[in-house]
Amino acid sequence: MEMQEKAQILDAEGIRRALTRIAHEILERSKGTRQLVLIGIRRRGVPLAQRIAGIIREIEGTSVPLGILDITLYRDDLSKLAYNPVIRKTDVPFSLNDKKVILVDDVIFTGRTVRAALDALMDLGRPQLVQLAVLVDRGHRELPIRPDFVGKNVPTSHREVVAVQMLEIDGKDQVVIKEPSE
Repeated sequence: MEMQEKAQILDAEGIRRALTRIAHEILERSKGTRQLVLIGIRRRGVPLAQRIAGIIREIEGTSVPLGILDITLYRDDLSKLAYNPVIRKTDVPFSLNDKKVILVDDVIFTGRTVRAALDALMDLGRPQLVQLAVLVDRGHRELPIRPDFVGKNVPTSHREVVAVQMLEIDGKDQVVIKEPSE
C-alpha cells in the first residue's frame, strides 16, 4: 500500500525541545540521576535514549547508564511479521536490579511493543520501577499501558501512520503523519 505524507508534526527543533522537556521531567520525578538508567527499544528508541542521556549529562554533569533492548522474540505478533525475523543484539551491560529504568521508544500506539519490552526487561533483572518515555503518543491502546513522559500527543486514525525519522538512522529529524494514497 502506497503511503503519502499528510503532515509534519515535529521538525528537528521540535524533537530537540520535546526531548529536553522529557529529560527535565525524568530528572524531576527521579530526584536526580541516582539509580537511574535509560533503555532504548530498538530501533528508533535507541537514538532517542542516547539523546536524552546526553541532555541529562549536560544538565547534571553526570552520565546515566544506557542500554539497548531488542524485543523481537517477545512480540505477540512474531508469526505475522516474518518467517525469519531479524534479531538484533540486546546490550544492557549493567544490572537492572533496584534501578529506576526509563524505557524509551519513538511512538506508542497499541501498547504491545511496550508489553514485549517489559517482558524482556524482567528477564534481565528486577528494577525498582520502570517508567516509559515516548516521543509521540498516538492513542488507540489495546493494553492498559500509558507513558509517563510524552513529547507530543497526536490524535490519529487507525489508517494513519506516525513515521519518526531520526538523523542517526534516516538522515534527518522529523515526525510525519502518513496515510494511504487514494
